Amino acid sequence: MLTRLAAAAFTLAVAGCAGTSEDAGSPSAGHAAGPSSIPRERLIGKWGIASFHADKDRKRTEAQARAQCNMPYSITKGPTDGVMMHVADDPKLYELKLKGGPGGRNFLGFEAPAGDPQDREILSATDRELVMRFVDPDAHRRYGTFIFVRCGA
Repeated sequence: MLTRLAAAAFTLAVAGCAGTSEDAGSPSAGHAAGPSSIPRERLIGKWGIASFHADKDRKRTEAQARAQCNMPYSITKGPTDGVMMHVADDPKLYELKLKGGPGGRNFLGFEAPAGDPQDREILSATDRELVMRFVDPDAHRRYGTFIFVRCGA
């Protein structure tokens, strides 16, 4: 498991090296979390993951994410109503909750208002692909925007 996590971290670091960083902007942190428009089941499964910093790198990054399906990242159901995932800079799995925010935006994170600095904003979510970025500007600058491609899709 640790080898897979190290390989995934290395892949994310390599994929994130190209391009320039973009400001994540403030997602109106501090608003009470409402229901997300994304069902939890859409996130559950095995995923290839890669990240990018510049929009021009997105297509290449999607291909890199598909290539990661030989060592997929698993998102599983949490013990309550969330999903089990890693957070920035921590190898431990945590239960994260889907949260609805202002303007129909969706976030994934701990029990906190939508847009909390520890959240990820879900930019798009289909049955085959998820696109997310960290709300915290420093984490976003380091990790970029993540593309999760469903393995076997």
